[in-house]
Amino acid sequence: MHEQVEGGFGAWYRRQRGWVDPMGMALLAVMMAALGFRGVWGSFSLLPGPVSPWWALAFALPACALALVKQRLPLTVLGLVTVLFVADLLTVGGIGTLVVLLDVLWTAVFLSAPRRRRVLLVLLGAGTVIVFIAAWLFTDMPFAVAFLIGVQFGAIFGTDYWWAVAVSQAHELAELYRQRADDAAAAAGRDRAEAVQREREAMARELHDVVAGHVMAMAIRAEAALSTAPDQTADREALQAVRDAGLDAHGALRSMISVLRRGDGALVPTPRWADLDGIVREAERAGLVVRFSATEPSELGAAAEQTVVRIVREALTNCIRHAGGAHVDVEIEARDAEVHVRVRSHGGVATAAAAHGGEGWGLQLLRERVGALGGFFSAGPVAGGWSVEGRLPLEVRV
Repeated sequence: MHEQVEGGFGAWYRRQRGWVDPMGMALLAVMMAALGFRGVWGSFSLLPGPVSPWWALAFALPACALALVKQRLPLTVLGLVTVLFVADLLTVGGIGTLVVLLDVLWTAVFLSAPRRRRVLLVLLGAGTVIVFIAAWLFTDMPFAVAFLIGVQFGAIFGTDYWWAVAVSQAHELAELYRQRADDAAAAAGRDRAEAVQREREAMARELHDVVAGHVMAMAIRAEAALSTAPDQTADREALQAVRDAGLDAHGALRSMISVLRRGDGALVPTPRWADLDGIVREAERAGLVVRFSATEPSELGAAAEQTVVRIVREALTNCIRHAGGAHVDVEIEARDAEVHVRVRSHGGVATAAAAHGGEGWGLQLLRERVGALGGFFSAGPVAGGWSVEGRLPLEVRV
């Protein structure tokens, strides 16, 4: 309703208007009486003759006093001030009560709900008709003049009512837009948080899939060398394997850092079917005995292909860690519009590196990947070993 400013008279007035407005209206009523304004509505007066204009203060000052509580009791104050205005209209005919009535009517309409505003509008229309009928039937005014008096009353109070409704609706609209802006800001904040969380999860998956596997391979090969009698050839092979795993981990980290700095590209190379032979050879170098049986389906989608490779890599990495030296069967085949993956280990012993293993994040991430593609994933102990199985649709719609 008012332009918002940081300080000055406007800010002071908004803070103090609860008493400033009634005080101003009281001063206006006193000034009108001093100037001799009376009998403005003389045709409605029931008195036999003119009276002192100071008598108008008998109605105007109580009305100003009631205006002090118009914010807390708007309808009650409106009713009481209306009574004072009618009494003034039928006697002195001053202006003070009219000004106060317009002020409290505006406040009552502004603070009322739409339903109550409609009631006030009906009462306002009824009051206008009553003024017209009273001016026509109970005074010596001609019909045209009485009709003009009714129109004047309707225009004065109708404009006051319309102004209050317009300002109230403007406030409601501003509040609606403010709420929408707050909701949009909150939604944007949630989207940012979700985006950050998705990025963190993606980084966690890639770190686990690539870097953690290389680091664990280094620990396992070093442990294997330390647990056997010194042998120059075997030790050098172990050192070579540790070096290769370290370089692979370093390359993966550099790739991730480069992508994060540029903000584009993939964090790590996308796993492909051609990587399976290398994954199996690395597992055999780590001491597993792997029987690998796989035929690439001709209609295997990219998402399913990547997930198949991740399942095999994670399962073999866990075998190296928890079942060193085990015999492992890796089977991949297409059946019933699905690609079936099974990695099953037999025998083997846990390495010391298993005591420093993770918390099952790898299997959990695989379960989430497979579930997101509409497949099935299971992992758990079986007779004499451990089994990891997955089923994925050949064509995944993402």
